This record gives sequence, C-alpha cells and structure tokens, in this order.
Amino acid sequence: MNPYLIAAIVIGYFGLLILISHLTSRKATNDTFFTGNRKSPWFVVAYGMIGASLSGVTFMSVPGYVQTTQFTYFGVVIGYIFGYLAIAFILLPLYYKLNLTSIYTYLDKRFGTNSQKTGAAFFILSRIMGSALRMYLVVFILYEFVFKYIGVPFWVLALCFIVLILIYTFKGGIKTVIWTDTLQTTFMLLSTIITVIYLLKAMDISLFDMLKQASEQGYTKLYESDWRSNNFFWKQVLSGAFITIAMTGLDQDMMQKNLTCKSLRGAQKNMLSFSFSLLIVNFLFLALGVALLFYANQTGFVLPEKSDSIFPAVAFQLNSFTCIVFVIGLVAAGYSSADGTLTSLTTTFCFDILNFDKDTKHTEEQKTKIRKCVHIGFAVLYFAIIIIFRPFHNDSLIKTLFDIAGYTYGPLLGLFVFGLFVKNRQPNDKIVPFIAILSPILSYLINIYSEELLFGYKFGFEIMILNGLITFIGLLIFNKKTE
Repeated sequence: MNPYLIAAIVIGYFGLLILISHLTSRKATNDTFFTGNRKSPWFVVAYGMIGASLSGVTFMSVPGYVQTTQFTYFGVVIGYIFGYLAIAFILLPLYYKLNLTSIYTYLDKRFGTNSQKTGAAFFILSRIMGSALRMYLVVFILYEFVFKYIGVPFWVLALCFIVLILIYTFKGGIKTVIWTDTLQTTFMLLSTIITVIYLLKAMDISLFDMLKQASEQGYTKLYESDWRSNNFFWKQVLSGAFITIAMTGLDQDMMQKNLTCKSLRGAQKNMLSFSFSLLIVNFLFLALGVALLFYANQTGFVLPEKSDSIFPAVAFQLNSFTCIVFVIGLVAAGYSSADGTLTSLTTTFCFDILNFDKDTKHTEEQKTKIRKCVHIGFAVLYFAIIIIFRPFHNDSLIKTLFDIAGYTYGPLLGLFVFGLFVKNRQPNDKIVPFIAILSPILSYLINIYSEELLFGYKFGFEIMILNGLITFIGLLIFNKKTE
C-alpha cells in the first residue's frame, strides 16, 4: 500500500474534524466549552460514547488479547452492565441535583476543599497517563506501518496528532467533542465490521462456522473456574462493575458528556442504551480477534510478537481497501478518547484546582485566557508522555491501562462510596490526601505478595476494589459525627 496515499487519507480525515469543529464552535463561550450549554441530544451522546469508551486500545488490544486470554475478557464486559445501572440510578441523579460542572465539586460539598483537590488530582494523573498511552498506540501503529517509510520521525507524527486535537477542541470544547465522537464511533465500527467480512471471505467461512470451530479449539473460552487465576469469571464480572463505576461514573471525561444532556432522564436513557450496545460491540472485537487468529493459521501468516500489532499487521496484509479502512478506524479510535479527555482535564483543573466556580476576581475574558493556557499545557504533557513511554512498550496496553486505573481510581471509589453511603460522619478533610496516597501504595504491596499471603490468589483488575476498600477504611478511622 502506497504510504503517501494513506498519509493523504489521514490528512483528509483531519480536515473533516476541523470542519465539524468550525460548525460547532461558532459563538462558543466558556459555558459552551465546559457544558455544551446543556443542550446535547441524549442519543447523540450515547452513540458517541461508544467510541470514547472503546478508544484505540480496545480497537487493537482486545482482538490481540484473544490469543492469550480467549473470551475471558467478556466477563469484564458483562460486569459493565451492573456498573452502568449504578451510574444511571445513583450517581447521575446526584450530579444533576447538585447541577455540577466538575463532578469532584461534590467532594468539596461533602468533605471539604482538600478532598475535592485530592479527587481531582487522582483523576488528572490517571487520565493524562491513560489517554496519552491510548494516543501513543495510534501513533506507534501509524508510524511503524506507514510514516517511517516516507521519512517522518516518530516525534513529528506525535506532535501533529496532539496539535490537531488542540486545534479542534480549543474553542468549542465538549460541544465539539460530542459531535466529533459520533463521526469517530461510526468509522471505528465500520472498519471493524468490514475487516471481519473480508477475513471471512478470504477464508471462505461464515461467522457462525468460524465461532463454532473456535469454540471446539478453545478460543471462545469464557468461563475460567480457577478462583486463583487473574481471569476467574466472577472476579472478571465484579471487576467490570467496579471498573465501570470508577472509570465512567467517577470520571470527569465520561460524566462531562452525560452532563451536557438536557435532563436527568435523557442522561439515564443515554447511559442505559450505551451500556447494552457495548455488549454487542465488545463481542464484535473478540470475534475479530478469532478471525485474525484463524486467518493466520490458515495462511501461515506469522503474527507479530506484540499482541497490539496483530490487527494492523493482518489488515495491512489483506488488501489495499482493508488497509485504508483500518487506518481510518484507527485514527477515529485514537481521537475518540483523546479529544474528550483533553477537554475534561482542562475542566477539572479550572474548576477543582483553580476554583472557577468561586472565582470573582477574574472577568470572563480573563478566565477564557486561563482556560486556553491550561488546555495547551495538558497538550504538552500528552506529547511528553508519548515520547517517554515508547521504549517501555512491551505488554498489551489494555492490561497496562487497567493497572494504572486500578491504582489511581481506587481512592476515588473509596471517597465517593463513603460520601454516598455513610451518613452523619465527616472524615478529617486534612488527612484525606494522605489516606488517598497511602491506599495505592498498600494495594501495590499486597498485590506483589498476594500469592504468598492469600494461598496462591492473584489479583487482576479487581485491585481497584481493594484500593477503594483501603481508602474507605481509612476514612472510617479518621472521621467524626456530624448533624
């Protein structure tokens, strides 16, 4: 495939995003940037959130993950449903009742300023790392398969990607992201479906026959019965529920999109329809993983050592059309996560660290300038993390991202659970930051020695639950009774 043609297609896609940005950011204000003026149709938000939730890591890591873990990842996806139900009927009513722009403002109202800033800091740390690594994977694949052959350095490609996100989110913010996400979800899903169709055609087999043969060969194994295993089924389901509550319900990026809906009822419709659609979409990605492995076995194609590179390696090898479709889907997957995250990081920093909602010293024009500086600052951090991480890319990135989330979202989980369910008790706000920092450290140490301490038990994604529990216990110890 001609790399110059692929480069031209990527540039054309960038142009489409800029056009959408121009149309959605006219007459934009700070309120438009942070809340979308609270006028987003719920079904548009729901559809766009599919792409934002999956991102480039799911797009490439989940199909490659089938090679080593079969379909056991689907247990996590089943757990998502329970998590989304909790978000729809517990967290969203709270956020709408308090009319929040940043969800961490709740921690200020419930505990105090130190707790609010602690929650915001953990979100910023988790999201800047997670989103930058998602974007890294997109840049890495495009560089390895396309741009290095036309002499474009890795850092130049990364810089171009970051600058583009900065450009099209700079003015319209979350309003622009809502609409670009719909475009990106469409391209991501189309590229996956088309690739599966072409793989089945090349192997002259139907989807059902392929899944039947895959089941006979153990590729579709869903239920892992060994309770000590990382992939034990019920552990996966429980982890999926809490991952969803933490990484969606306690995540400013995902909740900021929900809070742009016109009403609570609309946001709940969005959450429920989105949750069930994820079951189908994730099954599609797992089926793609099986198709990739079957194709390699049938044709003798040598799979790359890195599981994240399996999908692109086969897509580029099939034919020119699948190559083009894959590239568009890949770029869409990368931007569907990164653009919203950059906007939410800016929102969190402005409201939870700089206290925009309480700031009476600065005019609206001055706040706009501050917001733009913060936006640029996070874009620079994106770029730095992408460049620094490159030498360390060895494991599947979906596992790396869940590991990061387990240690950074755990304290948020503990804080919100205590705030919601422990009535008439108030933790010592000054001690909250120390509890939140100590919890991940203790969780990490327990994780390292779990096999010796817990009769061979290995922690997987549920390390987040342990982390949240330690935070919760710490808050219980250092609290006082209130009216």
